[in-house]
Amino acid sequence: MANVMSPIVAERIWALPLSGSAVKFLQYLVSRSEFGGQLPVRQKDMAAEYNVTPQAVSNLMAPLCRLNIVLRPRNGGRNGNSYRLHPLAAKYQSPEDMDAAFREALTRIQAGELPNLKLPSYAQAPPAPGAPRLHVA
Repeated sequence: MANVMSPIVAERIWALPLSGSAVKFLQYLVSRSEFGGQLPVRQKDMAAEYNVTPQAVSNLMAPLCRLNIVLRPRNGGRNGNSYRLHPLAAKYQSPEDMDAAFREALTRIQAGELPNLKLPSYAQAPPAPGAPRLHVA
């Protein structure tokens, strides 16, 4: 079964203000997540699978939560820490499922029910006026 990754985070992951270890951990989370972003594994189980301490999982998760790539449900649900990937950063079963999830997520963001991703803007600085000063080395 093929899956579709959201390009919003996946294609620009190199530009995110994250350490290499946080990027690697995000890839682990994506691989462990269900379609749509639900993470069916508890933090202590993540630590065991990832071969780190629960505190290390917290440290790896913190920058992902600050950017809203990983969301911690406010009303808990399970005992312990419960996480999910933001719908704009999750994997989906098909392009149609991703499109539908994106539409719903954008509606929820506009209604204030879902936080937006806190990703850096990818604006490129305009070139300096005038001809470039090129020199032969």
